[in-house]
Amino acid sequence: MKKVLDKIKNINIKNIIINIKNNYLLEFYFIVSCLINSTYLRIVTVKNPFNPTPLLIDLGLLIIITSFSFLIKKKKRFKYFVIFSVIMTAICVINSLYYTYYSSFASVSLLATSVFVIDVGDAVVENVIQYKDFVFLWQPIVLLLLNYYLKKKNYYKNTTIKEKKSVIRKTALTGLTIALVSSAFISPTGWGRLFRLWNRESVVINFGIYTYQINDIIQSLKPQLNNIFGHDNALKKVKDYYKENPYQHIDNEYTNIFEGRNVIVIHAESIQTIAMNLEFNGKQVTPNLNKLREEGIFFSNYYSQVGVGTSSDAEFTFNTSLMPSSNGTVFMNYFNREYITIPKLLNEKGYYTFSMHANKGDFWNRDKMHPNMGYQKFYDKSFYNIDEEIGLGLSDKSFFRQSVEIMDKVVKEQNKPFYATLIMLSNHTPFSHVELMDEFPTTMTVEINGKTVTRDYINNTTLGNYFRSVHYADQAIGELIEELDSKGLLENTVVVIYGDHDARIEKENYDILYNYDPIEDRVLTKDDNGYIPYNEYNYELDRKVPFIIWTKDKKFQVEVQTPMGMIDALPTLGNMLNIHSNYQLGNDIFNIEDNVVVFNDGSYLTNKIYYNSQKDEIFSISNDAVDQNYIISRSKYADKIIEISNNIISYNLIKEIENK
Repeated sequence: MKKVLDKIKNINIKNIIINIKNNYLLEFYFIVSCLINSTYLRIVTVKNPFNPTPLLIDLGLLIIITSFSFLIKKKKRFKYFVIFSVIMTAICVINSLYYTYYSSFASVSLLATSVFVIDVGDAVVENVIQYKDFVFLWQPIVLLLLNYYLKKKNYYKNTTIKEKKSVIRKTALTGLTIALVSSAFISPTGWGRLFRLWNRESVVINFGIYTYQINDIIQSLKPQLNNIFGHDNALKKVKDYYKENPYQHIDNEYTNIFEGRNVIVIHAESIQTIAMNLEFNGKQVTPNLNKLREEGIFFSNYYSQVGVGTSSDAEFTFNTSLMPSSNGTVFMNYFNREYITIPKLLNEKGYYTFSMHANKGDFWNRDKMHPNMGYQKFYDKSFYNIDEEIGLGLSDKSFFRQSVEIMDKVVKEQNKPFYATLIMLSNHTPFSHVELMDEFPTTMTVEINGKTVTRDYINNTTLGNYFRSVHYADQAIGELIEELDSKGLLENTVVVIYGDHDARIEKENYDILYNYDPIEDRVLTKDDNGYIPYNEYNYELDRKVPFIIWTKDKKFQVEVQTPMGMIDALPTLGNMLNIHSNYQLGNDIFNIEDNVVVFNDGSYLTNKIYYNSQKDEIFSISNDAVDQNYIISRSKYADKIIEISNNIISYNLIKEIENK
């Protein structure tokens, strides 16, 4: 120890600085600048910039990358750092953009979905790209200026081969030591999340963005390596799970109530339940949905469980009762696997099943995935006359009108019960085509000194435009119900409506909704009387979406308040239709009291708490006390559900188990 302390005392900081300036200025700049960018990324995303562990792990990794540059002659070393600077800067820019929209970090396994950015380009520009995303670009720009300066100073001169080997060895060992020592302070839970990678935010918080991205590349190779590694272990886990948790049918008052009936499913783009509870100037945002929920079965605490596949994940989870993939998207990366789905189960009962969506058939790979899910026909954009466009394509009102005409012909030709899915489109971010919709002012009227004053409130804001767009979608749904009734298609038919996911509007936009003072025409702050606290967990709870099961006879009028997820749709609706999947991971909501709604990152929701796995935080929903066992047991359940679902998807295990 004395020798170590003596060495530390003998360190001459001045000589080190001179050595860096004369011999390693380029290397020093690369390490420090990349470290600044990674720290800034954590500031604008996970808000955890000063955690020393990811900072030091990033430092160690950057030092290791730098060590390999010494294999190159000094005068050619600049090209090496340009390449890695571009890579590191791209990692930061892409993840900054991605986090704004998805509240998660990007994966190379999603490259196959990047083509869809072209179709939603306006949404990206208006709602995603921000000034903060361009800050990272300073790093390669300054690198170019530094290189120009060093050339002028005749900085580039070769070192000897002996010196190179010495520098490489010492530098690499230093970087490795820093990274390993720092990572030793990470908990076993943190390491588990690194290897499983369904909690991406936690990985970045603990290990830093660069380690995350390297690990993501490794994890993204898993689908290609499935036939070589891990298959047997995954198969055993899945078999053991279903052996311990076999499907058991339990009768309840809703068992078989809709057996043999037609089913029309409306996939409602970006509609949140919060919109159904609001009105402006005495007008409801969703009068038609409100009417349907009062006349049918309304699940008022229904949550979307989508991952990066957004709408496609919603379709998948709704129809299979499996979780979305944690690596890539099922519709793009695992479309050729075998799944048990609602359409397939109804096909076995003699139904004719078809889907309808006035977008390109290859969007989200639906032209391949829908047939694989068991739909006997997929009516895409080519079957429609694009006579009225809103947002991404054909307006919902025109889509519904034309769909009813097609449906009427199909039903008469087939002469059998049918299962139809209609996928809406108009209420898609960025909600910027409201001028094509009916007026729906989201203003506020107030009396001031005896005069009536109209305040803009949220009118012409992102949130205001969203509610106006939802109002249009609600009108379209109302017209659809009328069109179906006029054709006699509501007879012996069940209409199912579900929101596919939330609108992806940032939390800050809701402050004005809840804390606007029309008298002073300003948004209240936490120091003002009457201020309503709205934290990130209030925001998460507000992201729930509608789930309504309605029949024309209005026989079943009930509100179900038990929290449930999209994964519970097949078990719940299936019990009513007398179908089930032996691999469904959700629950019939009428047979369970304390349901656990699992999200793709391992977070979960019950009727008592919301658990944020990324931050290991609990938000109390009820006043009921919960102990540590309650939290741990449900955390283990969430992890198990995600693991089993991922194994089924990645290794195509349903096909293997079914064929044995």
